Amino acid sequence: MADLSDYTFLVTGSAGFIGFHVSRALLGQGAEVIGLDNYNDYYSPALKRDRDRELRRHEKFVSIEADLADLPAVEALFANHRPQKICHLAAQAGVRYSLINPFAYQKANLEGFLNLIELAKRHQVERFVYASSSSVYGGLTELPFAETQRTDTPISLYAATKRANELIAHAYSHLFGLPTVGLRLFTVYGPWGRPDMAMWLFAAAMLKGEAIKVFNYGQMERDFTYIDDAVQGILGALTAPDLDAYEIFNIGNHRTEPLRKVIALLEQELGVKAKQELLPMQPGDVPATFADVARARAKLGFNPAIPIESGIPRFISWFKEYHKPEQD
Repeated sequence: MADLSDYTFLVTGSAGFIGFHVSRALLGQGAEVIGLDNYNDYYSPALKRDRDRELRRHEKFVSIEADLADLPAVEALFANHRPQKICHLAAQAGVRYSLINPFAYQKANLEGFLNLIELAKRHQVERFVYASSSSVYGGLTELPFAETQRTDTPISLYAATKRANELIAHAYSHLFGLPTVGLRLFTVYGPWGRPDMAMWLFAAAMLKGEAIKVFNYGQMERDFTYIDDAVQGILGALTAPDLDAYEIFNIGNHRTEPLRKVIALLEQELGVKAKQELLPMQPGDVPATFADVARARAKLGFNPAIPIESGIPRFISWFKEYHKPEQD
């Protein structure tokens, strides 16, 4: 890994799940990190504040509360801190939420993205890395998903905005020579995770004796990516030499796991039998995801190593510790 102690990184969504872990990893390697977050209430702002509090313990971390759609605020950040590389992880997340609040996606994922990439161009940043999503593969059924497959059939607005990010990045790379790297992330989970995602939702419900909602009657498979593996791929995207001006990579575990297996592992770790409410497939959802990571292995040195048999116990250990005050 390159020496990062002379580098200033801008990490957007630094109080988010992945942004927090990426910021912590960069700080651990001596980099200065400018963290930007708007602490919106899509899920618990208190959890985001707790993550930010952890990051503020590092003397080379600067925390900024602002919204990417607020162009003057983002311009001031660039003028004051002059980041050399950008890791853009802020977004309005969630496939299901995009069905009921579409304008949140327009504002964060399109307007916010354009503001940031335009300023990256103006300030000639060395590399613009951004989070895309496995959801861009839409209704494709040929597994595993590879970056060479067509991605012009999104089945949710969230997926459409993430594909739009990739297309905007392509235009900026082509027109202005801005080096961009899009990362199609596959179901990332782990400590400090997101309360709106299955792993957390299931664990919380099971501990309360409530039923968990199991869609497609349990016939779901996901490429679950442990956070440490995802961070390794993201750091590779930020630092790997000899990348093309425009790159897209899958960041996944390169294995697909049945949802029923995940539930069984959670039951094992929590010592609780899950009550299951079996439901039909939700609009915008897909039955299976599976990442081909050959390109990321070759160009980023990406090597996912943590299976769910190891990752779920780590998540549950943190989950219990984080909620300890409530349990006492």
